[in-house]
Formats: sequence, C-alpha cells, structure tokens
Amino acid sequence: MSRRALMTVRRWTAAAVLGTLLVGCGATDEGGGGAGEADGKTDISVKTITAAREITDTRGVTVSTPRPPRRVVCLVALCDDMLAELGMTPVATNSRLLAHPRFLGPAKAAKIPVVPGGFLSPEAEAILSYRPDLVIGLKDTHGKLAPALRGATTFWPVQPARWQDSVGYLRDLAALTGRTGQGETAERAFRSKLARAEGERSGKTALVIFGSDENFGVATPGNDVAAGLLPKIAHYPWQSRGVDGSYSMEEILARDVDVLFVETLSFGGADGKLSEKLAENPLWSRIPAVRSGSVHEVDSEVWAKGRGTRSLGIVLDEATARLR
Repeated sequence: MSRRALMTVRRWTAAAVLGTLLVGCGATDEGGGGAGEADGKTDISVKTITAAREITDTRGVTVSTPRPPRRVVCLVALCDDMLAELGMTPVATNSRLLAHPRFLGPAKAAKIPVVPGGFLSPEAEAILSYRPDLVIGLKDTHGKLAPALRGATTFWPVQPARWQDSVGYLRDLAALTGRTGQGETAERAFRSKLARAEGERSGKTALVIFGSDENFGVATPGNDVAAGLLPKIAHYPWQSRGVDGSYSMEEILARDVDVLFVETLSFGGADGKLSEKLAENPLWSRIPAVRSGSVHEVDSEVWAKGRGTRSLGIVLDEATARLR
C-alpha cells in the first residue's frame, strides 16, 4: 500500500482533524477541559451533567431527540466506547471494539448485529431496519448518509481530535440518554487516570507507528486522539506533517526511541504484524527500542479506532506500564 493511501486510511480509522484545536460549546465546553489544559495539568474535577433533549457538541453540531435514545446504531467505534461507559450496548455496530475483554468480550460482542456495508459504506436501509433512536457516525465518512436517514431517525456526526473532544462527546451522550451519573463516573475515572500518569511522567522517548506494510506512518497529536496523550506521559517529539507527510526510518533512528508501540492495520486478511515486516529494513534493528526488546504490538481497535474514555484509559494503562 502506498504511503498516500495509508495516510488516507489512517485518517478514516483515527478520525483525524489535521492540525485543528477545536473550540467547545454547550455541555461539551463545560466537560471538555479548560483553556490550556492540553498543555498543563489535567483537571480531575467533573462538572455535573444535566439531562437534556438537545445538546450542542464540541464541533458546534446540535443534536436533539424527542426522548432519551435507547436504540443506538454505532457506525464509529467512539460510539461503542461511549455506550459501554454509560452501561448500554448498540442495537448494531460496524466496529470490533466491543470484543475487547475490557468491553463486552468476544462471546457477548458476537451477539450484536453487524451493519452491512462495512465502515466505509454502511447501508442506510440496513441501518433503519434496526429501528434506531439515534445513529452515531464519523462526520468525514458517514456524513453522506444524513439525507437518507433524515426524518426516520436522528443522525449525529462526530469528529474527535483530542481527548477533551472525547470527554465532551461522552458528556453530551450522557445528557441525551439521561445516564448522567454514569457519564460523570466515567469522566472522573479517566481524568484521574490521566492525572496519575502525568504525575509519573517518564523521561523515555516513545513512538507510535501504524501501517500494514513497510509504508508505515507516525501517529501524531492533532491527528490521533491516543497519540495526543503520549506527550503528557513521556517524551514524544513527533508533530503532524499533514495527510501525506510522515517520518522516515532515518529520522526515527536519529531520535533514539526507547519504547515503540506498533498498530498493525489489517485490510481483510491475516497480513502479519507490522513490526515483523519492518524488521526487514536494516535500520530497524538499530533503533534503541528494537535493540532492547521494547517494541510492543498493540490492539489497533483500541489505540487507533476507540478514541473514547474507556479506550484511552486502556492506552494509558498499557503505555505507562511499558514506559516505566
């Protein structure tokens, strides 16, 4: 796969809003953290969530439902994550996130119907067959479905770029569903975990790479919600270079990476681990993390696609354990 194609796929899977810091409003603004929080210490206080029939989210999208939604179709893994935090399950999904043991696990997740058409082209007729009160999808990918769903259900296009956005979306969904206590509890648990990780910040240099073959990419803050956590808990010198830009193996070698996290993205087959394919590059073995055995394959469903507070909590747990 070409580097351009890989970056495009990453944009789909990681819900990147490139180089953008979003300004919150409504319920999200209250819960998403104060100005400058991304660069300072995480505030562990949680404001009260009030049940509402209408919210305005972190992107300025207004969503209203006539009653608390109970039948939710998830077209993006962030939706599955938020529902899990609120003690709910979707009536249908196109994500594999719920099979993770810290969500429902494989057996229970297998009982949830899968939306036909896959992530990129979910079928509107199939979505409506599940009689949803609410459909949550990724704006860049699923926004085209809005006309087909209008009048039959409520469609909520989301597009998280930072962890504060993910918290804001959780608060909004908690308000809409009336599960305000569960939302506050989940937010408090995540904020507390992030604050603890910040307090034990590692001096090691970390790196998150993704791909399916030798055309790998580097996950960077602003382009990737999970990667946005890394500068708070370790030295993470990687910055966005746009959709088509990335770092070369030579540049990575020059940064003396101590701990390397690898997300293998699979596209329909058992393609093998990315770290094993990169081992064919002679420069790979010279990276300090490779020499010391500190290369860790991680679950891309959680690290790349989850983007909700439970997924990000798992990322923090796994990353801090490896960075000690």
